[in-house]
Amino acid sequence: MPEEHRLEEHMLSQEAERQISKQLDGAEKIDVDVQTDLLKMFQGQADGVSVAGRGLVMRGIRVQDIKLQTDSVAINPLSVLFGQIELNQPVNTSARVVLTEADINHALTSEFVRSKMPNFELNVDGEIVGLQPQEIQIHLIDNGKMAFTGKVLLTEKGNTRPISFTAQVFPRTEHKPIMLESFNCTQGEGISLEVVVALMQKVKELVNLPYLEFDDVVFRVKNMEVQKNSMTLLVDARVTQIPTMEGNF
Repeated sequence: MPEEHRLEEHMLSQEAERQISKQLDGAEKIDVDVQTDLLKMFQGQADGVSVAGRGLVMRGIRVQDIKLQTDSVAINPLSVLFGQIELNQPVNTSARVVLTEADINHALTSEFVRSKMPNFELNVDGEIVGLQPQEIQIHLIDNGKMAFTGKVLLTEKGNTRPISFTAQVFPRTEHKPIMLESFNCTQGEGISLEVVVALMQKVKELVNLPYLEFDDVVFRVKNMEVQKNSMTLLVDARVTQIPTMEGNF
């Protein structure tokens, strides 16, 4: 590639790193590579953008490692002059994300993640039963499985009571969905078989969704590789706008 092209890419990549770093609470390392040239740059176009980061922290959520690659990008050139990046077209992105067990469990206690946890309403033989998550902890064990321990509030027939549970699952792969291996109540009066069946059906519906939506990002987890104390995710995403701290967080 001609040197002047590399200079343009380097300058734009440095500015992209600066803008991304402003959105983060911290980062051990971040590298951005914008693939473009002078003409495309002034037209608000790039052949792609790659991001490699380590120890990225945002809103109490830490990512150990991330490698991300987009396809072609079209942005509003004028928006950059005002310190913002507005996409003219959605961008397809693939990412490899490494999370540690400690970072996942710390994130699960953050206000941001707790505000996103759903409350379940289950139809059990015509009666609505509510489950409200209170505490969730994930354990990444060396046999490639994920174990969960947690507490929920169970509301049934107007009565609310706490329930503690443990569960163990096989993670999603490109060929198999998440599979439940075991589910046990460890404290409280327990849950009836009918409630367990309804809960498992709800969980099955959620994990088998073709994609998930979060603000301006639609994504799906293709593969989950679990090792002791860490998990690697392969993710495909379609981004309609670049999220900002002020707008979405």
